[in-house]
Amino acid sequence: MLEASVFGYFAMVGLGVVLGLIGAGGSILVVPILVYMFGVPATQATGYSLVIVGTTALVGALEYLRRGQSSPRMALIFGPPAIIGVYVTRRWLFPAIPDPVWQTGSFVLDKDAGVMILFAVFMLVAAFSMIRDRRPEEAAPEVEAVPLPTSNLNVPLILASGLAVGIFTGLVGAGGGFMILPVLVLMGGLPMKVAIGTDLLIIAAKSLVGFVGEAQAAAAIDWGFVGVIILLPLAGIVVGTFLNRRVSAPRLQTAFGWFVLVMGAYVVGREIL
Repeated sequence: MLEASVFGYFAMVGLGVVLGLIGAGGSILVVPILVYMFGVPATQATGYSLVIVGTTALVGALEYLRRGQSSPRMALIFGPPAIIGVYVTRRWLFPAIPDPVWQTGSFVLDKDAGVMILFAVFMLVAAFSMIRDRRPEEAAPEVEAVPLPTSNLNVPLILASGLAVGIFTGLVGAGGGFMILPVLVLMGGLPMKVAIGTDLLIIAAKSLVGFVGEAQAAAAIDWGFVGVIILLPLAGIVVGTFLNRRVSAPRLQTAFGWFVLVMGAYVVGREIL
């Protein structure tokens, strides 16, 4: 267990680097790291993940804001329904899920296993999304304020997407950045670099508010463990945001997508077999 914990510390730094580089994907490994490397129960890990992801994303979002590579106005459209969705889910919906989730004959699916299987499905979908994404790389961005596109915005669809992402984030404890980025780019008309900064801002807000709901509903939280483990991805995202201008983010995203695909298959195998 000690060796697994050591690898867990390095993995936490690495996911922060990925989150800073591509604005999505890194947070998807928080729950498996907490469960398999630190021995945290899955239902508890999804709650801890929210504060780890939220705080880490906030650091990255502030750096993108400083550069002018973020659209707070777009975040204000997408963010509120996402925040409501994740808070309601962690405060009331998630605690209401029965344990065991399903039982038939000698087969029993407890809540922890059910959460990990759902999370594995989320990982596989995210992996395919990252692998298939073939957006061209952008030229070096200019550091200036980015106006919100005012034409062809499907606001109701953006609001509905935000709510759906918030609910799913509350269930699995991940940032959902890979679901947010396409909405910001395709529906919001934001350049990729700006979409990444806006994505981090939304992830930070909804994850931290979701953790408030978790803290209100949870019987106990190991604040000492959370306080220590949260520092590692914070260090990683500082490195990731610095490297964002120098590293090919699309190539990294594809490589990371394959890694997440393997990890998702591993989680499915471990929980089912």
